[in-house]
Amino acid sequence: MINMLLTGVPANIMALAGLVFAFVMTCLLLARCNDRLPKDQGREFAVNGALSAGKPRGAGFIFILVFIAAVVLFCELNTEIIIYLVLLAAAMMTGFLDDCSRAPWGELKKGLLDFAIAVMVAVTFLNFNSSVVDFAIFGGSITIPPVIFGILTVVLVWVSINVTNCSDGVDGLSGTLTIITLISLYMVDQIKGTDPIFSHTILLFVICILAYLWFNATPSKLMMGDAGSRAMGFFISIAALKTGSPFIYIPVAIVLILDGGLGLLKVSLLRFLKIKILVNTRTPLHDHVRKVMGWSNTQAVFRFAIIQIMISAAAIYLIM
Repeated sequence: MINMLLTGVPANIMALAGLVFAFVMTCLLLARCNDRLPKDQGREFAVNGALSAGKPRGAGFIFILVFIAAVVLFCELNTEIIIYLVLLAAAMMTGFLDDCSRAPWGELKKGLLDFAIAVMVAVTFLNFNSSVVDFAIFGGSITIPPVIFGILTVVLVWVSINVTNCSDGVDGLSGTLTIITLISLYMVDQIKGTDPIFSHTILLFVICILAYLWFNATPSKLMMGDAGSRAMGFFISIAALKTGSPFIYIPVAIVLILDGGLGLLKVSLLRFLKIKILVNTRTPLHDHVRKVMGWSNTQAVFRFAIIQIMISAAAIYLIM
């Protein structure tokens, strides 16, 4: 919007202004408004879950709104991006309402809301993009029938939302891993030369998370809640789709997938098929490494981040 009013300002200066705006506004609003956020009740079964009781949660409500404002003000908008921003706000609000609720929402209710959002993403993406999938690491591409592509997109969005949400259990962990994943996807965009307009939104999103981590680093002063983690998972899935190589999501988000996804798989197999797996492994994995292996919160964050950086670096090297 601002770039339309200030036509003489170079694009790189406008982009830099957007990044500064996103960081400063996120920091200011988190510092001034955190006392208005709902308070965490502590998690009964999580390792050290009681330590979070009383802290403000739902900070994702603030940094996601700042991100949306930054995109509207400093990025070139098109219909596709506007729809994604609306769906991002919807994913954030489903999480924030759960954060505000005295009784946690049921898994079925949240799962159906995630499914509805994922279906709208699939319809939107196919309306503005082709169903051609590039295999960025191995080379080559295939055209997937739109219906199959739509189903796979729904799976990607739903899984990304939920594994990222499940990984939010240690100060700074999910935010740090999300930054590594998004920067990896940004680099894939730069290598492949895909949509430059959307690429800039990735940087804005990363900046907003960095501002949040200023307050969330161990020991945290506030938490993003489902409002942040669900929105981050949603945005990661969109960023992966916009690379034109959606399967790149697997290596660049593998730690999020394993940390949050193994718990989902374990519970689902036990509940629906009565199959027990990982009997001696606590899930999410960040609880296992802290409770069983004796890692501190800081060690869990740094070591998980190191693993993801190495895998992402290898994936990007193979693409170049």
